[in-house]
Amino acid sequence: MSEIVEAEWFAGKISDTSIHGIALETTALIRSGLLPVGARLPAVRDLAFALGVSPATISNAWRELRRQQVLSGRGRNGTWVIGDRLVAQPKRLASSGDYGADVIDLSRAVPDPALLPPLAEALAKSVETEGVNLYTRSRIVPELEAAVRASWPYEAEAFLATNGGYNAVYTLLHAILLPGACVAIEHPTAMRLLDILEDRGVEIVPVQCDSEGPVPQSLAAALKRHPSVFIFQPRLHSVTAATVSPERLTALGDVLEGHDTLILEDDGVADISAAPRQSLGSRFPERTVHIFSFSKTLGPDLRLAVMSGPASVINQTQSYRSFSAGWTSRLLQGAASWLLRREETADIIANARAHYHDRARALRQALAERGLHIDGDDNGLCLWMPVESEQFAMVTLAARGIAVEPGEKFSVTPVNHIRVATGCLTDRYDAVADAIILAHKM
Repeated sequence: MSEIVEAEWFAGKISDTSIHGIALETTALIRSGLLPVGARLPAVRDLAFALGVSPATISNAWRELRRQQVLSGRGRNGTWVIGDRLVAQPKRLASSGDYGADVIDLSRAVPDPALLPPLAEALAKSVETEGVNLYTRSRIVPELEAAVRASWPYEAEAFLATNGGYNAVYTLLHAILLPGACVAIEHPTAMRLLDILEDRGVEIVPVQCDSEGPVPQSLAAALKRHPSVFIFQPRLHSVTAATVSPERLTALGDVLEGHDTLILEDDGVADISAAPRQSLGSRFPERTVHIFSFSKTLGPDLRLAVMSGPASVINQTQSYRSFSAGWTSRLLQGAASWLLRREETADIIANARAHYHDRARALRQALAERGLHIDGDDNGLCLWMPVESEQFAMVTLAARGIAVEPGEKFSVTPVNHIRVATGCLTDRYDAVADAIILAHKM
């Protein structure tokens, strides 16, 4: 068949003219090869006429296939088949590479394995956790709930253990949001949060950030769109490494007063931050969900985070989990709770926090010695650097054997930044700084 698909031919292949039916049968045509990659689909109005449906029906079917990254384009510019993989994938995360030993990989803002607590004894003790090997779908084991309540930033109504922070966000948003809902989120933000939101098919409204966190005026403007959820990082920002000040948190609460938007706090960097834990949950307990991840401090293979919130929201999220795992491993929860009860763990985390601070400061100072001053404190696992051209910066650094992430992955609006991870950068600060100076300006 030709590259341009005729409306009459296409209509003859579709038997179910509902939105779901058109999307489903189109995927079958793509899977079979009758609609090859590169094929241009009929105009929406032409296909709607041939099928005897409204143009909105076709548009909604195409929207779902665009979400799955099977189709591309819209409107008068046409629509094409761009892929035959009929499973949605996180495009930002999927485009991150695995680099060889000769590359200085500063693309992943992850903890240094050498600075994490040893797990052998914790895992051995985990077999003593209450409920191990029962099929009871428990939300959180009592040992872990008791351990986290001791330092939780507010008195929460209900708790839920999840398989990591992003699993908590993914599960919650799928449990409470319909495609097309409006979500406000800080800008920039974690790329995986954007992947989750785009996969859910929601409208994303960015809230601008400065050195103290989300800007209240920008949040006020976003709230005029009546978002269902506002997502932000209440302590240390995983991309910019900025710390939300107590004064800024209060100002954000003032803006949110009188609105019914659900507040979703993602404390993913957790106690790598030297700042005290904080939450709007003490002010809005009836509509705040707080997520605290242990991946950066206790280890990513524990696959563990804890979510708190109103019982109604926690119950709804747990009900959605019944479609899949149903509960988080009680062995892993037990290992984490054992670690949290030990004073040595707090010392290990404090030591790691100091090392991460020193590493970020060493690179920042090396850049300052070369005339490039980067705003911000030496917190977290990365530096957020402005550049004249992301593409030029990425190519320049790659040519010198250095991998970083482009700022576009952390934004839905144009930016000119790169994120340089420093958590595992233990030496070669001068070489990295020299390369960044070359990449900074065209």
